[in-house]
Amino acid sequence: MIVELGHFALILALCVAVVQTVVPLAGAHLRRPGWMALGEPAAVIQVLLIGFSFAALTYAFVVSDFSLRLVVANSHTMKPMIYKISGVWGNHEGSLLLWALILALFGACVAFFGGNLPPTLRARVIGVQGSIGVAFLLFMLLTSNPFLRLEVPPFNGQDLNPLLQDPGLAFHPPFLYLGYVGLSVAFSFAVAALIEGRVDAAWGRWVRPWTLAAWIFLTIGIALGSWWAYYELGWGGFWFWDPVENASFMPWLLAAALLHSAIVVEKREALKAWTILLAILAFGFSLIGTFIVRSGVLTSVHAFANDPERGVFILLILGIFMGGALTLFALRAGVMEAKGIFAPVSRESALVANNLILAVSCFVVFVGTIWPLVAEMLWGQTLSVGEPFFNAAFTPFMVVLALILPVGALMPWKRGRIGGALRPLWPAGVLAVALMALAFALQTGGSALGPVGLALGAWVVFGAITEIWTRSGRGALAGRFGRLTRLPRGDWGKMVAHAGFGVTVFACSAMIAWQTEDIRTVNIGETFTMRGYDITLAAVDRVEGPNYLSTMATMIVERDNAPVAILMPEKRVYPVANMPTTEAAIDYGIWRDLYLVIGDAQQNGSWAVRSYHKPFANWIWGGAILMALGGAISLADRRFRVAAGARRRSNAVAAE
Repeated sequence: MIVELGHFALILALCVAVVQTVVPLAGAHLRRPGWMALGEPAAVIQVLLIGFSFAALTYAFVVSDFSLRLVVANSHTMKPMIYKISGVWGNHEGSLLLWALILALFGACVAFFGGNLPPTLRARVIGVQGSIGVAFLLFMLLTSNPFLRLEVPPFNGQDLNPLLQDPGLAFHPPFLYLGYVGLSVAFSFAVAALIEGRVDAAWGRWVRPWTLAAWIFLTIGIALGSWWAYYELGWGGFWFWDPVENASFMPWLLAAALLHSAIVVEKREALKAWTILLAILAFGFSLIGTFIVRSGVLTSVHAFANDPERGVFILLILGIFMGGALTLFALRAGVMEAKGIFAPVSRESALVANNLILAVSCFVVFVGTIWPLVAEMLWGQTLSVGEPFFNAAFTPFMVVLALILPVGALMPWKRGRIGGALRPLWPAGVLAVALMALAFALQTGGSALGPVGLALGAWVVFGAITEIWTRSGRGALAGRFGRLTRLPRGDWGKMVAHAGFGVTVFACSAMIAWQTEDIRTVNIGETFTMRGYDITLAAVDRVEGPNYLSTMATMIVERDNAPVAILMPEKRVYPVANMPTTEAAIDYGIWRDLYLVIGDAQQNGSWAVRSYHKPFANWIWGGAILMALGGAISLADRRFRVAAGARRRSNAVAAE
């Protein structure tokens, strides 16, 4: 009965979404306040209905209701409870329901927190958000219904994909969806502004917090996925340029560009057309990512579905929304005339360069991702675009971005001088060069990637610190520190986020350049040495888990005859899914990770063992956490909450 109610609630949510789309948009066009106001309760009702539907599906997974086809395909009675719950979104249909729930939640948030918006703009944003909900609810009910029943329920299910039975994957998709779907609000603001024919500084202020929230969630989601791939897949890397990884990375790059572009709209009323275009493209690439994950056109370990019919439906959604928005963008070009004029050397120009680098790097990732598909369609060739291409094509853009970031942050608005911006940065430059020289002196052989990455990362981090220090003015240290404590949270958030980017740049370079890999066969009781660590294969045991069988090794790590860690890597086999997984054992450290993987038994009784020494591995995710933390600090800035309302009230007073 609960399942049927969940299905019925989903149908009702579609009807409410239609009302949320049509009535507020018509009311804004006809200037009818009652019609415009209807969008707010409709958005709230929609999120409540989809929330009930999602709760009903979760209940079916928790109680193992095998009359539901989705539960049979993705659950099992022996599966731990956390994976029964995460199994709700560990598949195409359930994840699509989560997508629709988050989409409705953002629409309700606009209705709840958008009290300082002009009524017509607010109604149009809610209406456009409702239209996206209509599209995805139709997609779900017509092609991906999560509530389909089976006539003859089996006694047990087929289990969830073993790769997804991990805590990291329990939290990674929800955060990614919060980011993906959060960009729909920026899209709705862009389309609403184009319909209204007004893009001004107030619009730039309104769209920034929504974009920032989506960017924060995307950052956390991407970092969780990278960390999961690092420890779960047993490959020992943090990024593999997999199509689904790229699907989340592309909107992240465009969202970062949109954040910086919206600042120019707010401060100088310039780059209006570019900012609107970025808002459209950022959500468009979220839809492209949805197509990649759910159509099966590109092979990926992360893909949810392999169904061309669903892929065609997603392409239809993409064509309608992107085609309609870009057509409206072309028709409304006249309302986006820039008012602010700036010199080639200015903060505006630096932000333009930032935007171009991020946008072009996104395009490079997009071309590399879809090129195998294009080659197969046009020439019938099966190609694979892998890590060498992406590293060679993408890395130069990040190098240039890291070089100009500190300089651009110190540029004045409207007009500036390169020398004036570089003068406060000379200590940061000297420290960066000194660290690079030290790294070159300490490393024996090896590539220049590590030292150069260290210099770039240090340049960005020290540049961010320099930029916040210059805001304290001049005078005695006590007075300067006092002024630092009174700076807006947005300034502190920018400093932390930029420093996080610098840390990530350094950590990625260091791990790639300085890691050590050792592959060998080892007998039980045998000891081998890697990077000064003595590693002994003490035992290999057969262990039975709740829903898997494991070959678990016990490996003792020592250094200078002192114990360091006891690690237990595993090879698991899930009998129901008939699928093996590799569980790496990692000794985490501030300066390095020791990463051990047990392989297959050899004919002579030895075991294949892979060992890695990974310097600064945790700094990669530490940098991502700093970037997300910086975004959160900026989001807490009081100016985001009151300035738009104050601007609106001042405009109303002036009009009187």
